[in-house]
Amino acid sequence: MSDRFYTPDPLPPGEFILVGPEAHHLAVVRRFSPGDRVTLFNGDGHEYPAEIVSADRKHAVLTVLPGVLADRELPFRVEVATAMPKGDRGDFLVEKLTELGVGRFTPLQTARTVVQPKESRLDKLQHAVVEASKQCGRNVLMRIGPLTPWAAFAPAVDLPGVRAILHPGDTKTTLLVADLPVARIRSGGVVFAVGPEGGFNDEEAAAAEAAGWVRVSLGPRVLRVETAAVAVAAWAANQ
Repeated sequence: MSDRFYTPDPLPPGEFILVGPEAHHLAVVRRFSPGDRVTLFNGDGHEYPAEIVSADRKHAVLTVLPGVLADRELPFRVEVATAMPKGDRGDFLVEKLTELGVGRFTPLQTARTVVQPKESRLDKLQHAVVEASKQCGRNVLMRIGPLTPWAAFAPAVDLPGVRAILHPGDTKTTLLVADLPVARIRSGGVVFAVGPEGGFNDEEAAAAEAAGWVRVSLGPRVLRVETAAVAVAAWAANQ
């Protein structure tokens, strides 16, 4: 189990008071005591060793030591945009994308979208990012964008690498994901778009192609949204 605890606050050397659920987790769940060492992080790319001075279920007083840069990010930009899957599958999706090093996740609104997360749901997904980051050792949080219509998202993405829309079973699909130009991705990054159950419709796919996206497939089987998104993120993370 991780000894890492998150705070959104700056962490200069010296005394720091950790409050809220993280303090409760430290003192009550993990049962750390004065003199124990833990690691704090706040998303700025550093880890901050800290020694516990005192702790109870609401507050933990720590002495923070100088931060250490701990870069565990991918060497190029990887983003994923998908229609949100139903229920807990959305939490699973966000957790795994965080673990794989994705830099940004954008929920999409498409013609066949069913789940349209409200702001409160996106806040809960951001909490899932924090928990996954604590576990996997990332010190930069994956960003979660607002619910964005596909018609606005597709032409707005600008990067020198690859923009790929997963559109399985279409006769115009010319590439498998594994056939994408790796050198171009390494130098300019990659953004993947995954549609809802039922996929993007033909008009949405055509609009993507007109905006410079390439149509790709993961093979002959039809995958769930979260399976496809995790698969392409894992492929990109290993290039």
